Amino acid sequence: MDKYGVIGWPIEHSLSPAMHNAAFKALGIDAVYEKIPVKPEDLEDFLLNNRECKGFNITVPHKVRAKEILDRYPETIGSDYADLCGAINVVKKKDGKFEYANTDVQGFLTSLEKDLKFDRKNSSVLLLGCGGAGRAVIAGLQENCAEIYAYDESKEAVESCKNFSKIKFISGKDIEQVIKKCNLLVNATPVGMKKGDASPIDKGLIHKNLFVYDVVYNRETELVKAAKPRSAGGLGMLLYQGAHAFEFWTGKKAPIDTMRKALTSQNCNAL
Repeated sequence: MDKYGVIGWPIEHSLSPAMHNAAFKALGIDAVYEKIPVKPEDLEDFLLNNRECKGFNITVPHKVRAKEILDRYPETIGSDYADLCGAINVVKKKDGKFEYANTDVQGFLTSLEKDLKFDRKNSSVLLLGCGGAGRAVIAGLQENCAEIYAYDESKEAVESCKNFSKIKFISGKDIEQVIKKCNLLVNATPVGMKKGDASPIDKGLIHKNLFVYDVVYNRETELVKAAKPRSAGGLGMLLYQGAHAFEFWTGKKAPIDTMRKALTSQNCNAL
């Protein structure tokens, strides 16, 4: 039996095993997908020495550093989106070589279109968070959007995104003015993942022309609630990036409806 999984720290919240195990079963693939807790200090050892996993997803806080580690390995094969983002979320091993990709970009864009019904052409966007998920958002939007404003408290995260075009970095005090001219707000921070988390911005700043996308997927966040009906959570992004990851590993078309049903059921049970 082939083994796949998702690595992160912490990892208990992940819903990925439900959809991938359902997909393997639906297609008759002899494989299992598990949660694999990996501490930051153990990441390099896992990436280079783990021999059990045929492929795996990568989630916070490892998406950026995992790429840096694998890029030092001479047998690594990359991808355009991964190189643009400087972050990865899926890896497979074949014939002693590593191959990685960033399917978060496709996952975000597909969910933005199908779940939020948002047309990104010539839009103005405010992005909160420039980490691994934030980079995927920027990579997906920069070709079609007119303007992308980004805010992150971390100077390191901001520096890591300066290779993108069209992006304008703002300070916290600028958010109130900038959001007025934006028609899309994307929260790519982890704020909202924990029960009791407040909205990452003042709810009073959400205006009638603003669509809101929150990459948090394990609960309906206060931000999503405040922006209804022009809002969507990250469950769709999780689904579609997972489908692309499944195809990346197996070469088979992902059973989207089966994966969606398993993911939705698991998410309801987790709330």
